[in-house]
Amino acid sequence: MHFIEFLLFSAFRWILLLLPLRAAARFGRGIGGLGFRILTRRRGIALDNLRHAFPDKTPLELTSIARGAFENFGIAISEFLRFSRLHPTDLRVLMNYDEHAEAFAKIGRAKGLLFMTGHYGNWELTGAGSSCLAGVPYLVIVKTQSNRFVDRVVDGLRTRFGSSTIPMEKAVRETMATLKRGGVVALAGDQSAPRESVFVPFFGRTVATFRGPAAFALRARVPLMLGFTVRRADFTYDFHLEEIDTSDLPGATDENILELTRRHVTVLEKYIRMHPEQWLWMHRRWKHVAPPESAYTDPRVSAR
Repeated sequence: MHFIEFLLFSAFRWILLLLPLRAAARFGRGIGGLGFRILTRRRGIALDNLRHAFPDKTPLELTSIARGAFENFGIAISEFLRFSRLHPTDLRVLMNYDEHAEAFAKIGRAKGLLFMTGHYGNWELTGAGSSCLAGVPYLVIVKTQSNRFVDRVVDGLRTRFGSSTIPMEKAVRETMATLKRGGVVALAGDQSAPRESVFVPFFGRTVATFRGPAAFALRARVPLMLGFTVRRADFTYDFHLEEIDTSDLPGATDENILELTRRHVTVLEKYIRMHPEQWLWMHRRWKHVAPPESAYTDPRVSAR
C-alpha cells in the first residue's frame, strides 16, 4: 500500500514539475478547492473551528475562509513539491527579498536562535527560504511521514537549501546542543499538543500547547523569533519576523515557560486574524481544551 501511495504521490509531483511555478500554484489552488468539496470530514472540522474562532462572522464568511484554507494548503504543497527546481535567485524574487532584507539579516546576525512558524502561508518556504536568504542553515524539527518512500522525498526537499532535519522524538539533545553552539533550530509549533502540555488562550479557548519551544529558548538563553510568509495575489510572499520579549523571564521555570508560550501563541493568533484563509483550519487544533474555570492567568499576577 505504501508503494502504491508513493506512485500516486510521484505522479502528482511530476505533473507539478512540468508546470511553471505560478501555474503549479494555480493548479494547487484548484486541487485545494476540490478537496474542500469532497473531503467533507475535514471541511466540517474547519467550519467548526472557524465558528468558535469567529462567532461574529456569517456562515457565508466562514465558508469562504474555509475554502481559502483548503486552497492555501493546495498552493503550499504544490510549491513545496517543486523546491527541487528552485534556486536562491528564485527565492529572492518569490520572497520579495529586497523589501524584507533586514528581517533576513536579523536571523543571520543571531548567535543562537529558536525560529518558530505555524502552518500559515507557505510554512515550508518560510523555513527553507528564510534559511537560504539569511545564509544560515537550520536544524528543522520535523514529524516523520508514515510512508518511508514519501518521507525520503519530503526530507530531500526540506534540506534542498542547506538545512538539516531531525525527527521530533529524537530532537531534545540535538536541539539544545545546536542552540548552545550558536545555531538555529526551526519548528512549527501550532498543532494539537497532548493533555500533559501547557494550556494557553488561543482564539477564545484555553488549549493544550507544546511547551518545548519556550523551554528550549529559556534554557539555552537564546531569542525566540516567529517568522511567517504572507501570500500576495501574485503568488509571491512577504516575510514577517517578530522577536518575543523574554527580558523579564529569567530562567526556565514552569511559570516563565507558560508565559512565553502565551506570548508566542498571541503573536501567531495576530497573524492568523490578518489572513485567516492562510492558516490550516482543517486540523483538530482544539482537540484538548481546558474547562472555563481553568483558563490561563499569569501566575506572577495571581501571586501579587
